[in-house]
Amino acid sequence: MADTDGALVGVDYPRSDTDFWQSYIKYTPQFAKELGLELKTTNSHNDVAKLAANAQTFISHGVKGVAMAPQDTAAIAPTLQQMAAQKIPVVTVDTRPDAGDVYMVVRADNRAFGEKACRFLGTKLGGEGKVVMLEGDLASINGRDRTEGFNDCMKANYPKIKVFGEATNWDRTVARQKLQAALTAHPDIKGVYMQASFALSGTLQVLNQQGLLFGPEDKRHVFVVSNDGIPQELKDIAEGKIDATVSQPVELYAKYALYYLKAAIEGKTFKPGKTDHDSTITEVRDGLLEDQLSAPLVTADGGTYGGVPSLKSDDASLWGNNLTAGKAMHPNRRIDATRHR
Repeated sequence: MADTDGALVGVDYPRSDTDFWQSYIKYTPQFAKELGLELKTTNSHNDVAKLAANAQTFISHGVKGVAMAPQDTAAIAPTLQQMAAQKIPVVTVDTRPDAGDVYMVVRADNRAFGEKACRFLGTKLGGEGKVVMLEGDLASINGRDRTEGFNDCMKANYPKIKVFGEATNWDRTVARQKLQAALTAHPDIKGVYMQASFALSGTLQVLNQQGLLFGPEDKRHVFVVSNDGIPQELKDIAEGKIDATVSQPVELYAKYALYYLKAAIEGKTFKPGKTDHDSTITEVRDGLLEDQLSAPLVTADGGTYGGVPSLKSDDASLWGNNLTAGKAMHPNRRIDATRHR
């Protein structure tokens, strides 16, 4: 088995302009230190051409493995082929490439993100009304999965709810403009599903401008569901500004991206099935494994909505409640690098 002590690995950060990815950037070196790995980091700024160039940088520095989070999941295939030719294992985080081989995909079940948002809004609206969905980038597997999960759930369970889907390309300005246009055209919209926290401040700003920012007990309240679980979302849920989120486990993304890179360097292999960290490894296509990490629904009351249980926004297990100086991981979450041999 290869010695991984002090092994150099590359981590490309996809962007740094959101609280979610800033948190990922903060967690990564902490887990690298715990695993005894050395880091070479780059930032592709949501640009697949930049990511390809960063991959060349990793190769030139002699890294033993690479973790990346390609936002354009179709265009990354040539870069993955190049890494494979260099025998450099790749773990993708948050996203799954449309084509190409990687050692492991580390993400949550993104269709479930959309379904959980659907169940919450469907329950709160009593199965009737209008909602707007601020979609991510449909060139991304995450945007597609969340959109399909939400739409399929609505059609199957709440057919009287009208969904207005608005593509945003994960752009906060576009999201704000499209939400404003949707509310102008349909002032009776009663729900908003934003597929990531990038749209949070803009959504609240638009609701306030439209005279629709009321507390959850007011009949004029517009129910808002987000995805990510950043600290600001949890604060806004507690204050009644938004109603729910799905906590995407950013600390576990950083943790297990590096865990699997270490395992790849050591020559370990994995099979589909339950893990010891409350997740399931699934073979999503022939030869491609995905560790689907747990991502809970978070609400103000910790109730169950449409059969989906939730955690209260102040739950101590949520990473968004533990992201403070010197405490960027929950104290009982330690890595055992000897597991899953």
